[in-house]
Amino acid sequence: MKAMILAGGIGKRMFPLVKAKCLLKFMGKELILHKIDVLKSVGVNCIVVVASPTNVNELKDLLGDSVELAVQENPRGMADAIMSAAHLVRGEEVLIINAEDILEPAGLKTMMEGPGDSRLIGYQVDRYFPGGYFILEGDKIVGMIEKPGEGSEPSDLVSIGVYLHRKFDDLIRYIEKAATSKDDVYEVAMDMMMKEGFDFRVARYSGPWIPLKYPWHIFDIRDYFFSKINEACIDPSAKIHETAIIDGKVVIEKGVRIFEHAVVRGPCYLGKGCIIGNNSLVWGGTHLGEGNVVGYSTELKNICTGDNVWFHQNYVGDSVIMDDCSFGAKTTTANFRFDEKNIRIRIDKSMVDSGLNKLGVIMGPGTKTGITVGLMPGVRIGAGCFIGPHVLVSNDLEPGKAVFKKQDLITMESWITLDTDRTGLKEKIGKKE
Repeated sequence: MKAMILAGGIGKRMFPLVKAKCLLKFMGKELILHKIDVLKSVGVNCIVVVASPTNVNELKDLLGDSVELAVQENPRGMADAIMSAAHLVRGEEVLIINAEDILEPAGLKTMMEGPGDSRLIGYQVDRYFPGGYFILEGDKIVGMIEKPGEGSEPSDLVSIGVYLHRKFDDLIRYIEKAATSKDDVYEVAMDMMMKEGFDFRVARYSGPWIPLKYPWHIFDIRDYFFSKINEACIDPSAKIHETAIIDGKVVIEKGVRIFEHAVVRGPCYLGKGCIIGNNSLVWGGTHLGEGNVVGYSTELKNICTGDNVWFHQNYVGDSVIMDDCSFGAKTTTANFRFDEKNIRIRIDKSMVDSGLNKLGVIMGPGTKTGITVGLMPGVRIGAGCFIGPHVLVSNDLEPGKAVFKKQDLITMESWITLDTDRTGLKEKIGKKE
């Protein structure tokens, strides 16, 4: 058996995060590496990864020769992703799985061990879920229906995008037959197979399943990994001042330094080389990447950061912050509405309820703030922005913008552009808009 991990692009709904979802790190390790560990734990060691042109080099550097890589040149749906790697898995039983969704090994085991030409995980729901539902006769799948509407569900089992095909070459034939212009070719091909007598079975699963669809789902995945912490784990190389307080389930990695009177209250994760300054408070599920610097008297509560983020006497709560950001002294996040309602985020033309009544900033990499900047609840700030002193940011910022306050007026300028060839952020002073 071979596994095919679909590790495509960033996802438009993840703005302002510019890194592929599968390359986000949790507990010091990229999500795709966690997924490979899960596959190996159930005995699947031969792995093919389907990458996109934007992340293939990063995946190649990260994974080396431990997997085979295929490239999906254009984002044309799941069937196209499968066809991009078909030449590497022909004649095999193939397990197809997303790179970033969280799923327990037991769910994969249940799917792999049962009968059928194809087996699909069916996630048991107790309320309406806006996804694809299975139409069943016992454990046999006889059809699927997408978003049937509340009250019209044919079962309590929905598809979560995990598939085992024991007759993979037949699947390829049917994908080639299902020549439609839509992005549902894969589903059409499976429906054709069901109607022509192939044995499709459901593997029922009710354990943890966490998809990564929006940036705030990072908190859910973080919580999953924190749930695996049984006790404090502190690397012997960490230097912790005797007056500092370390309380609860915390993971402190190699080279961390914690100074006088700092408090780290679990569950928390401090990545390699982090510095926690005097009188700082890090708590409430905070997950810091490598090389973060938390300056004097800063409070971080329930935040997830990338690598090399700097804080200077700030309050930052309930936020997602990517690599190489810097917070000027007294920059503060607002994370709670006065009316106590959930924070809503504009995604394309729609307002999406985050399901959270506490949500701070979502910040792309390389952004810097000046002193006494205010960031309103749920504001999204693109990569490489510069926010000048005393500015209150209440609206989303596109990448590469600079915002200043001059004589009580807000002006906006192009500041930098994001290098689409992934070589980092490139300075480019632009004209005022």
